Amino acid sequence: MSISERLTGVTLRENIPITLVGLGHGAIHWTAATFYLLLPPLSMTLGLSYTETGALVSVFHVSSFAANFFSGPLIDISGRKVLFQILSVAIGALALAAMGLAGTFLAIAGLVTIIGVTGNLWHPPAISFLSSRYPKNRGYALSIHGLGASTGDTIAPLAAGALIAALGWQQAAEVSALPVLAVAAILAVGLWRYETARPKTDAGQGAGLSEYLDGIRTVIANRAILGLCVMSGFRSMTQSGLLAFLPLYLAHDMGSGPVMIGIAMAAMQVGGVIATPVAGIWSDRAGRRSVVLAGLSASTLIIASLTFLGSETAFIAGISLLGFVLYAVRPVVHSWMMDLTPDHLGGSATSLMFGTQSGFSMVMPLLGGMLADAYGLASVFYMLAGSILITNLITLRLPKDRAATEA
Repeated sequence: MSISERLTGVTLRENIPITLVGLGHGAIHWTAATFYLLLPPLSMTLGLSYTETGALVSVFHVSSFAANFFSGPLIDISGRKVLFQILSVAIGALALAAMGLAGTFLAIAGLVTIIGVTGNLWHPPAISFLSSRYPKNRGYALSIHGLGASTGDTIAPLAAGALIAALGWQQAAEVSALPVLAVAAILAVGLWRYETARPKTDAGQGAGLSEYLDGIRTVIANRAILGLCVMSGFRSMTQSGLLAFLPLYLAHDMGSGPVMIGIAMAAMQVGGVIATPVAGIWSDRAGRRSVVLAGLSASTLIIASLTFLGSETAFIAGISLLGFVLYAVRPVVHSWMMDLTPDHLGGSATSLMFGTQSGFSMVMPLLGGMLADAYGLASVFYMLAGSILITNLITLRLPKDRAATEA
């Protein structure tokens, strides 16, 4: 038995689909991270206010929210988990490329809508695919899924910042879509056999409509699941506010250029790359709630102190530390949800969680933009510290892992 197998409980061969799904998740986040880095030059070119710029981010989350009404049921009833992973990556890449050709607010908003839909079309099939295949190593498998996201979020700002500086934001959008299309092709080759060779006894084969409806009523009636969704919604609200306003704060208040902004946003994700697999393995052994509470508590303190870091170097260091604790929580929350949910309803439970996250997240950029227009960008970070504090308080009221599972 290898060291990695002893540590994770998964063989090298069994790691192949986990790694491929993690790669796809990285591509999904590459697309979204590139959009966020395009915001400062895009808003200057179009002459947008902070409120209008925030509205674009809200459009992203509104479309993500709307996607949840069909994505989860579509996956659970059809059972086509691999097909929809491939489609979500490919369509999102094409929308990002088209942003380079769009010159109006409405055209860009339409493309942002497509990116938001495909982002949330990814999660139900990917998370339920991993959860059903690795029930005893769920925390680890979903941590690699989260690691892919953090890796995409790390590399994309560096690449996009350099491309914006060299080519301008329109061409940067077009070129940034190429690696995402390449990943879609890799998924089509590497994962398709898991779609075409599904055993009939596999829970991922698809549920009948009546069975699905009975099961989803049970999921919605579970107070632990609903509480977890609300907690995750506040965490996601904070995260979306950070992704929207950190680039704007660096560009407008600290005078950073596109390359430095890319480095700063990548620094936040580097912490997540390091912490995500550690947190996932730890949560498999120590329980989900203790890991979540540790990460959220540290996040609250760091966000509240960001605006007191006067130099660009200190600010980037603070962002990196924030990423270490904030992004470590993400796959643990997803694992916690899958612990509470029957395998054949994994897609819909994921949609319920991500729908709640999108519903909360679409409010923050617009509110933050209005607050920034009235009181300056620094005021937004105090609101974000308040929202993550609420997340802590909700987590404290959730049942411990064993009690939650029995609920």
